[in-house]
Amino acid sequence: MPTLNWVGKDKVVNHHHEVPFRLLDKQYTFTAKEGTPTNSTANRIIHGDNLEALKSLLPEFEGKVNCIYIDPPYNTGNEGWVYNDAVNDPKIMKWLGQVVGKEGEDLSRHDKWLCMIYPRLKLLHRLLATDGVIFVSLDENEITHFRLLMNDIFGESNFLAQIIVQSNKRGQTYKQIAKTHEYLLCFGKSTLSELGELSTEGKNLPDKDQFGAYSSRELRNRNPKFGRFNRPNLFYPIFIQPGVVDSDGNYIPSLVESSDSIAIEPFNSEGIESCWRWGKEKFSKNTKNGSTEFLFARQTRDGGWRVFEKYRKESVKAKSIWFETKYISEQGTTELGRLGLGAAFQFPKPVDLILDCLELCDNDEAIVLDTFAGSGTTAHAVLKLNAQDGGSRRFILCEMMDYAETVTAERVRRVMDGYGEASKAEAGTGGGFDFYSVGDALFKEDMNLNEEVGEAVIRDYVSYTESIPTVQQFNSVSPVSRYALGSSDTVLWLFYYERDHVTTLNMDFLANLNIKALLKDDGKRPEKFVIYADKCALDKDFLYKHGITFKRIPRDITRF
Repeated sequence: MPTLNWVGKDKVVNHHHEVPFRLLDKQYTFTAKEGTPTNSTANRIIHGDNLEALKSLLPEFEGKVNCIYIDPPYNTGNEGWVYNDAVNDPKIMKWLGQVVGKEGEDLSRHDKWLCMIYPRLKLLHRLLATDGVIFVSLDENEITHFRLLMNDIFGESNFLAQIIVQSNKRGQTYKQIAKTHEYLLCFGKSTLSELGELSTEGKNLPDKDQFGAYSSRELRNRNPKFGRFNRPNLFYPIFIQPGVVDSDGNYIPSLVESSDSIAIEPFNSEGIESCWRWGKEKFSKNTKNGSTEFLFARQTRDGGWRVFEKYRKESVKAKSIWFETKYISEQGTTELGRLGLGAAFQFPKPVDLILDCLELCDNDEAIVLDTFAGSGTTAHAVLKLNAQDGGSRRFILCEMMDYAETVTAERVRRVMDGYGEASKAEAGTGGGFDFYSVGDALFKEDMNLNEEVGEAVIRDYVSYTESIPTVQQFNSVSPVSRYALGSSDTVLWLFYYERDHVTTLNMDFLANLNIKALLKDDGKRPEKFVIYADKCALDKDFLYKHGITFKRIPRDITRF
């Protein structure tokens, strides 16, 4: 498989492991005003470096995010935007200097962009659920490089789509070719990732009968590659009875032949053989009530006969080109203007673009993550779609720029509370969110624990690194020991930590454990013990004999 190399790649391939784990510091909670609908309040907006924010989300959300949408810098070289699109923001440049070193001074803008995006993609991959999907908006400046990165991190086999989005109908006429489009790239986490369909609200169903709306399509398979010669089970006669019609004048198809019935076989108007799209079993199942609810026949002007299926699903497969007006960039600007924030942010994405990504995710309880949140369009789309279909999706936004509070969070507040006046008023969606900043690191620069964060936070972190499921974790009042972290059928984890003195794993500590509290109905108890402490006074033979794994604090606490 082709791979992509760039200056500085060797410095960033594993950099996500070196990013310090920082805590999220809650600043405030916002809840929509009284009178708005009750909606999910388990939403988050995080202000700070999105690389550090992503790392901080791992303990709670690794493998749990269902849908990711990001709109990273396009790397156009345009330095005049509020969101610096040349990847020359001082924070990014400082980071490049620290991670890549002097080499970073000579990087092209493509090298810088790739160095910036790679470790963030690695963490996004870890956060995405096994059946999750990620959507990324980009233009031609980096799309070629980026798709190779996605092949490397997510796997080429998990590519789902590269959609052309018409973002500017008139086009950028100052170029030799008037550019009118951007790209929307979509990958899954695994082969379990699948895209749903887009709702049409019934617009794809122009006809109506007593059973509801429908559109008709011919039952004959119109692909010339298929016929009786290679699909013999799909070639059979369908019979209609002259004069036996429904209230709309449509003939009722059947597999039963009678003395005066007319046989219809799958030939096209030129007499070329094909086959049906349905086998006899499916045909019988959908015509057993003797109605035209799913199939009907009709005579054509030339005297021939055709059998049609009534298609009733109010959704369609997404196409590879999105050219509707709702996707153009001006829509995003108009929407933000209606919120009273038009002057604060340039070129926001249209809400309906991200809303359709959420529909393709096909999970009305999805956790949705956007780590280049910008003006907060992703949150707006989540709230709007929940209001439309009654879903309970929740969002997590990360924004490193200073407008995270004044634009990103402010937009979400207005959407939740309602905005606009008179005929242009939009009802509030309700809901709420917690606003965080990226706070202190769990480990100091000398790799010792930052004990100022508190014992509870340290215990939670160690439980995560040991992969102890939440349902198996203990609090500090466990009957086993106040130092017990959790247990499974075979393992007991203990974190023997005291801030004010050195702890030692010895016989006295073991003697004070109430192992009986873990006994199962069959009398079995854990066979292995993982015990953290500052020191160990037990010899290796004793530890091995009793199934004890000793881990030294803080040296053996995993940095992930």
